[in-house]
Amino acid sequence: MALTSHELALGTPCPPFTLQSVDGKTYSLQDFAQSKALMVAFICSHCPYVRAIEDDLLALKLDGLQIIAICSNDASKYPEDAPEALLKRWREKNYGFPYLVDSTQEVAKKFDAVCTPDLFVYDSNRKLYYHGRWQELESAVKDLLAGKPAPKNQQHSIGCSIKWYA
Repeated sequence: MALTSHELALGTPCPPFTLQSVDGKTYSLQDFAQSKALMVAFICSHCPYVRAIEDDLLALKLDGLQIIAICSNDASKYPEDAPEALLKRWREKNYGFPYLVDSTQEVAKKFDAVCTPDLFVYDSNRKLYYHGRWQELESAVKDLLAGKPAPKNQQHSIGCSIKWYA
């Protein structure tokens, strides 16, 4: 089922999190404190919306931008989104950033993430700068890194619903 991302106020603080990556490392929000911009992308392996942007996401490399991906789907119902399957895809596609697993779905709830992809960009103070669709994300990040104000018109992301535990 396709959904659109929720409306969030710009300037909303990035929720704290501590999650394990598909490769077994543990990451917290504080681990990314040095980056000028932080993109948190709620994605998964099976979603056609994510697959449509995946190669572009992997190619996005801007000085000052740290990307992290989070999968919050119910892996028991969607085996492609199980940690071992995510690890395989992470290696095959040569992800250049951490891919975290939100097995309790608490982090997705803190972010108010509802779909894949659901894309959040935070400034150096970890305040929400951009929350919207992929098409305008790179331009928004470039503006952030150039010190420009957040874009006023932010279109909701559309994607598959996060697969919540019953």
